[in-house]
Amino acid sequence: MRIATWNVNSLKARLPRVLAWINDVQPDVLLLQETKMTDKAFPALTFSEMGYESAHFGQGQWNGVAILSNVGLTEARSNFATGEPDAEARIITANCGGIKVVSVYVPNGRALDHEHYQYKLRWLDQLAAHVATIASPTDALVVAGDFNIAPADIDVWDMKALAGSTHVSQPERERLAALHAWGLRDIVREQHPEAGIYSWWDYRNGSFHRGWGMRIDLALVTECVAQQTRWSVIDRNARKGEQPSDHVPVVIEVAT
Repeated sequence: MRIATWNVNSLKARLPRVLAWINDVQPDVLLLQETKMTDKAFPALTFSEMGYESAHFGQGQWNGVAILSNVGLTEARSNFATGEPDAEARIITANCGGIKVVSVYVPNGRALDHEHYQYKLRWLDQLAAHVATIASPTDALVVAGDFNIAPADIDVWDMKALAGSTHVSQPERERLAALHAWGLRDIVREQHPEAGIYSWWDYRNGSFHRGWGMRIDLALVTECVAQQTRWSVIDRNARKGEQPSDHVPVVIEVAT
């Protein structure tokens, strides 16, 4: 089963690119973030014509997450499974082909002294509670999406340039480590220990061509999924061409 995650930074603006990428890569399950559209505007019929069931949790011009699947899609759940519902459309869960998948768009945080950063930390705590509610570490589970966290210094182009900013702060990384401690593995990093693999580049300053990126789009998997993951890749080619997203897809291939 080929499972991918991609922050498309507006599905309306990027739909032709997304459709072309699906035709080329043929994912079985695709998790989307930042669709930036309402549920009514979501192109479910277009995806259905391509053989994909879909579930979308939208919020107009902001946020928005979705799951597409050609291996079945059941028990779709928008928002968190426990605690207070989030006012923003940032998480959706479903069962797809025997694997429970969660598409997440973690808050950016903006700045360490901003209320949005505290919201981010609370959100990550609630994500951990959500994961523990919907599954156990022995279940087949994939939690993937835009985490807006670079797990380690190797995941950013220059730690000195990012010192004192979000995405690399210790409290954020500690929340990510808590998910690992529960039983989720960063399978892409395990399979690609080298430096310089990024999933996001700023649109400004020629960052993509300069290699000024961060690896903030993650595919976290439980042990049984990790054992069956044949390969993984970050598709840098999706950042090329006209009007790309600032993120690229992350893909894992799981034997089922």
